Amino acid sequence: MAVARLAAVAAWVPCRSWGCAAVPFGPHRGLSALLARIPQRAPRWLPACRQKTSLSFLNRPDLPNLAYKKLKGKSPGIIFIPGYLSYMNGTKALAIEEFCKSLGHACIRFDYSGVGSSDGNSEESTLGKWRKDVLSIIDDLADGPQILVGSSLGGWLMLHAAIARPEKVVALLGVATAADTLVTKFNQLPVELKKEVEMKGVWSMPSKYSEEGVYNVQYSFIKEAEHHCLLHSPIPVNCPIRLLHGMKDDIVPWHTSMQVADRVLSTDVDVILRKHSDHRMKEKADIQLLVYTIDDLIDKLSTIVN
Repeated sequence: MAVARLAAVAAWVPCRSWGCAAVPFGPHRGLSALLARIPQRAPRWLPACRQKTSLSFLNRPDLPNLAYKKLKGKSPGIIFIPGYLSYMNGTKALAIEEFCKSLGHACIRFDYSGVGSSDGNSEESTLGKWRKDVLSIIDDLADGPQILVGSSLGGWLMLHAAIARPEKVVALLGVATAADTLVTKFNQLPVELKKEVEMKGVWSMPSKYSEEGVYNVQYSFIKEAEHHCLLHSPIPVNCPIRLLHGMKDDIVPWHTSMQVADRVLSTDVDVILRKHSDHRMKEKADIQLLVYTIDDLIDKLSTIVN
């Protein structure tokens, strides 16, 4: 089993340096052991002919139906939690699904309510509603133990899910984890600008990743998100946690991942920094680091079980 999975991992290995640094926060075998056992082979990127998973909908009484794609496989399964207003068809989500397929593990990706193919109105979205979306996916679709992979704001939500479902969430992997970031950024605005946002009901937050050059964040979303901040006190999450962050991230400072590592109760925590990566972390080397880290967590969990 280990040999077969190692072969699948090796197929993703580039013959190049990553330019990353791991900061361990606990006594455990980290990525160094994974790298030591990966043979040098030519890289294989996403196959040209992907077997597509079909689009399905999770029907929820009194709540918007959620669009999702589920790949069946063995445990632990992987659930990808996207960033703010991001869809399930992003580079990281597709790469994770393809990697899970190569390993034979289950994988779920989905759209938040009001986003992508899911029902609902994005202007009525709140962090609390999206938290319920994540819990619905875990409760109603996921079988057995799960590794949550949260990107940006999805990293904030993965922490909440781990707190709410400790019996089912067995590991976390955050990519540019944006815990509390939206609220923190808003609170740092000048008083006059905050009053203007309150009057207009919308904060036009500049972003080079938006086609319009800004993300129009509802003031109601920001105020509701204040009730879900985590960094002000210890975070009761005890499972293994890996936090990947680009040091060129101009949206979520990489120090946020350090704060999360410091606040969680888990002693099995690694913060892995990529010196030249930005907020999206979607370049080939970033994606390869992401899937290697997933494999390392799967290996660690299987070792614990056995």
